[in-house]
Amino acid sequence: MPVFAALADPTRLSLLRRLSGAGPLSITRLSEGTGLTRQAITKHLNTRDTVGLVRHARRGREQVWELERKRLEKARAYLDQIAAQWDAAAARLRAFVEADP
Repeated sequence: MPVFAALADPTRLSLLRRLSGAGPLSITRLSEGTGLTRQAITKHLNTRDTVGLVRHARRGREQVWELERKRLEKARAYLDQIAAQWDAAAARLRAFVEADP
């Protein structure tokens, strides 16, 4: 799933965390305190944009980026489904191991 590949990079994950907490932010605001250039931030965000994790809009002279929560909710639902399958498999294994021979 391309979403998980996009989330694998620590810098990109940090940007998503900031957008999640602070809401829509400009590239200038997102680059503050990161040690990265605005161009590097834009490159990371464009990677997220292609998989639907963020979206951007022009506000005046600035481009403002925003977290796309629906896409993250779909990814979480997928992970919840996998977790449920693993829990069920672990329960079956436990029952098998604990069964009297």
